[in-house]
Amino acid sequence: MKILKNKLKKEEVSPMPQVLFPGRIITIYTEGEVQRAVDYLLDQPILGIDTETRPSFQKGKCYKVCLVQVSTHDTCFLFRLNFFGLPKALIRLLEDTSVPKVGLSLKDDFASLKKRANFNPGKYIELQEYVKSFGIQDMSLQKLYANVFGERISKAQRLSNWEANLLTDAQKRYAATDAWACIRLYEELEALKKSGEYKLEVVVDKHEENIPQEG
Repeated sequence: MKILKNKLKKEEVSPMPQVLFPGRIITIYTEGEVQRAVDYLLDQPILGIDTETRPSFQKGKCYKVCLVQVSTHDTCFLFRLNFFGLPKALIRLLEDTSVPKVGLSLKDDFASLKKRANFNPGKYIELQEYVKSFGIQDMSLQKLYANVFGERISKAQRLSNWEANLLTDAQKRYAATDAWACIRLYEELEALKKSGEYKLEVVVDKHEENIPQEG
């Protein structure tokens, strides 16, 4: 019986062992490589998806989304949009309605991607909506993963330069982990939903205890 919590505290996540994507990572630098990668991805049963944008430390300055990471169970492709934009082949992947693509905060990702080219999102599963059916209130990937697997996704690379000519190994592994973790979360929760072998532990904050209840 797996115990799930409606929410976790940061201090609960910090001591957990770190998890990293264990598979192969393929970086796509040219538009010519996109087509082959998309053909491979659309032949898979399920995909995890996420994006990265170079952080801005100047008020009023924003950058376009520069990386789309799409993962299978064992392979993750990193599409460097700052090198080739959003080509038709990648739009075909984003608009595909046959292969489910799991992500988190997809509305924000779509809004960022549409600043490069317009498209109609295909078949997606939004984790932030999906976990509500379990009574889970946390919305961050880090806390959701820690809740389900007892492992910590490091966010150390989040504010690194995603437009660098060459991404570091740490950046690549971080990006791949985020996309791959979405698949793992969805499949594990689906299995728990079917088996019913889980229990929700409701954690109430002290300040919530003092809020008067209606009725």
